[in-house]
Amino acid sequence: MRRRPLLLAALPATAALTLPAADAPASEVIAPRGPVEPGAGTWRSWVIASGSAFRLPPPPNADASGDEIAQLKALAGRRDAAALERIGYWDTGAPSYRWNQILTEALVRNGTPANLAYRHLSVLHIAIHDAMIAAWDSKHAHGRPQPSALDPDLQTAIPNPPSPSYPAEHAVAAGAAGAVLGTLFPQRSDAFRALAEEAAASRLLAGVAYPSDVAAGLALGRQVAAKVIEHAAADRSAEPWTGTVPAGPGLWRGTNPAMPQAATWRGWVLERPDEFRPPPPSAPDSAERRAELAELRDYRRTPKSNADAGFWEYAVGGLRQYQFWGGQLARLTLEHRLDANAPRIARAFALTYAALHDTGVACWDAKYAYWTIRPFQLDPELRTVFPSPNHPSYPAAHACYSVAAATMLGHLFPRDAEAMAALATDAAESRIWAGIHYRSDIVVGAELARAVAGKVIDRARADGA
Repeated sequence: MRRRPLLLAALPATAALTLPAADAPASEVIAPRGPVEPGAGTWRSWVIASGSAFRLPPPPNADASGDEIAQLKALAGRRDAAALERIGYWDTGAPSYRWNQILTEALVRNGTPANLAYRHLSVLHIAIHDAMIAAWDSKHAHGRPQPSALDPDLQTAIPNPPSPSYPAEHAVAAGAAGAVLGTLFPQRSDAFRALAEEAAASRLLAGVAYPSDVAAGLALGRQVAAKVIEHAAADRSAEPWTGTVPAGPGLWRGTNPAMPQAATWRGWVLERPDEFRPPPPSAPDSAERRAELAELRDYRRTPKSNADAGFWEYAVGGLRQYQFWGGQLARLTLEHRLDANAPRIARAFALTYAALHDTGVACWDAKYAYWTIRPFQLDPELRTVFPSPNHPSYPAAHACYSVAAATMLGHLFPRDAEAMAALATDAAESRIWAGIHYRSDIVVGAELARAVAGKVIDRARADGA
C-alpha cells in the first residue's frame, strides 16, 4: 500500500477542548475544561450494548509499568526525522479525522458510488464511535496516569492526551478502522492492518502511551468493530437488484439504472426505507409539470451559471460528493480546535454519516417507487448543461444529500450553520441551473433530507453527550 506524505514535525501542544452543546449559541467560546469527556463511557452506542460491556481488565501494576517505561525510553532514543514525521501524521486531529481521510481516498480511487460510499463511511465511523465509548469506560474505570507522570524523565514528542492512559485511544480507533477497512477491501486487508499497527505504534514512539495501553487498545477496537461489521453485514447492501425497469407514460426510460437496490437497504435510524416517502410527483401532463418544464426552458443560462452548475456536478457531485461534505466536517473539527476530543469527534462523524446513509436510502426509495421521468425525456427539445444522471428524477439526490449534510453540520457546529445551509442551497439549485431536475424534485429532496436528519438529531439529543 502506498504511504501518504507525512508531516515534517510533531504538532505543537493542543489544549483539552470540549464541544458546546448542540444547541449552544454560536458565540459560545470553547475553552479548556479539564479531562476530555469523562462521561463519554456512558454515552449511547449504535451497535454494542454499552461501553461497560467491553470493559478491559486492570492495566499492569506499578512494577510492570516501570518496565514498560524503560521500553519507551529506548524507543525515544530512536526518534529520527522519519519517526517524528510518522508521529505528527497520526497525531493530526482526533483519530476519526485521519481514518476518514484514508477511507475517503480509497473510495474515490475505487470509483465507489455515493450510496455505497456513505454506507461504508457510516460503518467505519460507527465502529470508531462505539469503540471510543468502550475506551472511555475503561479509561475512567481504571484511571491509569500517563507514562511521563510516573517517570518525569521520560521525554515525550507530543503533549500527553488529556485523558487516562489505558487504553490508548489512537490504538482503539486504529484497531476498529483497520478491521472495518480490511472487510471493505479484503484484497488490501493486510495493508490496512499494517497501517493500523503503525498508527498505534506512533503513540509508543511519542512516549504518550504504555505498550500495554496500545496492545489493549488495538484488541478493544477490533472487538468492537467485529460487532459493527456483523451488524452491517445484514443491511442488504450486498444483495443484487432483481427488478426490471417499468414502462409507461411519465416513467423514466433507460437501462442499468444507478443503484436501485439501495432503495431496500436497512438504515441506522430509519424504521424502514419508505418511512418518509413523499407523495407521488405531478402527472406528466399536469399544469404543475408544464410549469416546471417552462421554468427549465426559460432559465437564462449564462457562462457563470453553467460553470456553477458544472462545479456542483463535477467537483462536488458523484464520487466527489462524499469527499466534499466529509471534508467540510473534518475542517470544522479542526477550526473548532477539537483535536484532543476523540469521543466528541467520533460522535460527530458517526452522526453525520448515519444521516447521509439513511437519507440516501430514503431518497432512493422514492426514486424507485415512482420512477419519475427526467425533464429531457419528457421534453426532447430541452437542452441540459450536462447529461442527466442515470436514475429517476424525483427527488433530486443533490438536494437530499446536501441538505442532510448541512442540517447535521449546522446542528453540530451552530456557528457555521448559515454557511453550511448556503452551500446546500447552491448544490440543490444547481440542478435547475443545469436543467436536469424539476423544481419539485429539489423541494421534496430537501424536505426528505430534513426529515431524516431530524430523526438523527433527535437521537443525538438523547444519547447522553
